[in-house]
Amino acid sequence: MTVLDAPAGSAVPAVPGQGLTPVFVRLKLTLLRNGLRQSSGRRAAYVASLVVTVLLTAGQVAGLIALRGHAQAGTLVVLLAAVVAVGWAVMPLFFPSGDETLDPSRLVMLPLRPRPLIGALLVASLIGIGPLFTAALAFGSVLAVAHGVAAVLFGVVAVPLTLLVCVALARSVATANIRLLTSRKGRDLAVLSGLVIAVGIQFVNFGAQRLGRAGGLSSLEPVADVVRWLPPASALGAVGSASEGAYGAALVQLLVSVLALGGLLWLWQRSLTKLMTSPDGSTIAAAEPSAGRSGADRSGLFSLLPEGRTGTVMRRSLRYVVRDPKTKASWVTALAIGLIVPVLNAVQGSGSVYFACFAAGMLGMQMYNQFGQDTSAFWMVALSVSSTRDAYLELRARALALLLITLPYTVLVTVVTAAVLGDWAALPGVMGLSFALLGAMLATGALASAMFPYSIPQDGAFKNVVPGQAGLAWISILGGMVASAVLSAPVIGLTVWLHVADRQDQLWLLLPVGAVYGAFIGWLGVRLAAPRTADRLPEILAAVSKG
Repeated sequence: MTVLDAPAGSAVPAVPGQGLTPVFVRLKLTLLRNGLRQSSGRRAAYVASLVVTVLLTAGQVAGLIALRGHAQAGTLVVLLAAVVAVGWAVMPLFFPSGDETLDPSRLVMLPLRPRPLIGALLVASLIGIGPLFTAALAFGSVLAVAHGVAAVLFGVVAVPLTLLVCVALARSVATANIRLLTSRKGRDLAVLSGLVIAVGIQFVNFGAQRLGRAGGLSSLEPVADVVRWLPPASALGAVGSASEGAYGAALVQLLVSVLALGGLLWLWQRSLTKLMTSPDGSTIAAAEPSAGRSGADRSGLFSLLPEGRTGTVMRRSLRYVVRDPKTKASWVTALAIGLIVPVLNAVQGSGSVYFACFAAGMLGMQMYNQFGQDTSAFWMVALSVSSTRDAYLELRARALALLLITLPYTVLVTVVTAAVLGDWAALPGVMGLSFALLGAMLATGALASAMFPYSIPQDGAFKNVVPGQAGLAWISILGGMVASAVLSAPVIGLTVWLHVADRQDQLWLLLPVGAVYGAFIGWLGVRLAAPRTADRLPEILAAVSKG
């Protein structure tokens, strides 16, 4: 009898002569099969992902084969391997709950030793779309740079070695951070993850554009000369060195990847041992003294907030931004992308000061699904809403709390973008347009929160919608964004007309017009959303409590 065959609640006896590897391979296949059985939507998503991955992999391999004999093929191969390795390292931090087998804490109660468990998990990790893509990419890389029998022999070792290093890297990172990611305080790493995504994507875009202007891959040769000695790129770099007849360098590069694999397995085993033998925060009493906390709600900046329901709701909303990991991650990502997109485009000289409106759009999205961030605690808010007036005060206070951050930040991004481009004449118009867009998103966000609420699950650090509510989330966000663009049309039209009519000297009019229009449309949206919120409280409570 194995783990898969044992009845629920029974101990798993040791089976003489049977290793863990077949059991964990069957476990991985069973989890995959059962996951696909849950819904037709999940099956369709998996099949679509598989088809896209296969097509992308085929295109990548074909492109690498076409580079065979090109002078810069070796440069591209090692850099591509480094990018793939970075992806393997960070993906467990972004999606730790995407694969149930990434969570070794599920195994701590089983009588398993870390060393054989690592071997079994490593083999089971080779099953999936990611390993297929990585292996195919490594294979295509070898075909691109291997010339001669010796290089082919090195390539035979380099392909599986590259794959194993990537998988071991992902597993060691996941194991070392699994409790960090699943604890309340540790889930703040999602903030860093969102920031890394925001910064990384924009810098990759910036680098690609600079690369195109610099004359191609030849400008990256100094970087490739360093990367080819770093694992797992060094394994593929060894193939290139062997093709050039540098067999000593090839052996050293291959050895670097082998040592890296051994080091990662050792770190993985150490983290797994600690995970399976050390208590976590949930088993240790952590009582904190409560003395001196009276009056804390009225200290610092909170003392500037108004009294009554408005101030109370604003403080609660601002505390979500500071304390709730998912809310904080959403805010930090929006703040980072809202600044990076316009400023980086301005630095490259290809942007416009109107790109600063992107900041208002990103921050305005924080108004959507206001009640979902409360999760099951929304019932306490629902108890305090007994009339349309109460609902209006609740929504207005949430919008005001959001404006405390978004208004000064929008001004900051607009000023920085205008300063980088030196286009101060357009500053008032862009700021007015940003205010109008922000007001429109507050209006549509309040309505979407009342009409299309959805739950934000608490079990996964990076899941933002519970199963079955993805359609509501898409309707709320995409529909709201389209509606915001429509509501902003009067100010957008005025901006276009002033430019077309060559009246740039009157663009300053957009600042007061946009500010007044944004304030009015935001107030109107909250006013219209209030009766809908009061009437739909039971439906909203049921929707946001599913997580």
